[in-house]
Amino acid sequence: MASHAGCSEQRQRRNYEHNLKILEQLTPGDRVQFKRGVYSHWGVYIGDRKIVHLAGEDNDGINGNIQAKHVFTISGKTFNKARVVVDDFWDVVGEDKAFINNDRDKKWSALQPDIIVKNALEKIGQEGYNLICSNCEHFANFCRYGLSKSDQVDNFLTGAAASLATGLALAFVYALARSFKDKNRDKNVQRL
Repeated sequence: MASHAGCSEQRQRRNYEHNLKILEQLTPGDRVQFKRGVYSHWGVYIGDRKIVHLAGEDNDGINGNIQAKHVFTISGKTFNKARVVVDDFWDVVGEDKAFINNDRDKKWSALQPDIIVKNALEKIGQEGYNLICSNCEHFANFCRYGLSKSDQVDNFLTGAAASLATGLALAFVYALARSFKDKNRDKNVQRL
């Protein structure tokens, strides 16, 4: 057990050092990605160590505290209980890693930093959450680009559609092969 605790402490120290560097590099209007394991939480940096983000009443699933009962909720709260809040960077990041992620600047035009911050501040207190069309990434993208989109959702839906298409194609091939096999069996029976 002692070695496991030592590894955990080392990871926490590395994450803290990483996050301290990120905090020093953040500028108002940056999108901040908090990697939570199977998903990422998103917010907008507004300065003074403050993040505006869409979060559940208790947290946003910090430290990957996701349970089966939370699948259709955020942190166990119903969708309409998530709200836009301002929190200290360290409270949002917890033990995870934060990243400055303005990668969409390559495809979309970022608004001016003061407009991004204004967009974020105007949403404070707004309630509502929907995994598909109104999650924390939609919020951060709306603030920075004026577009309410989520790569996490788009990637999931694209993957689900591709899986469905592959499954249907395999089912069709299987049915066709089975039909061909049945016709050959019927021909062999007729010859007898």
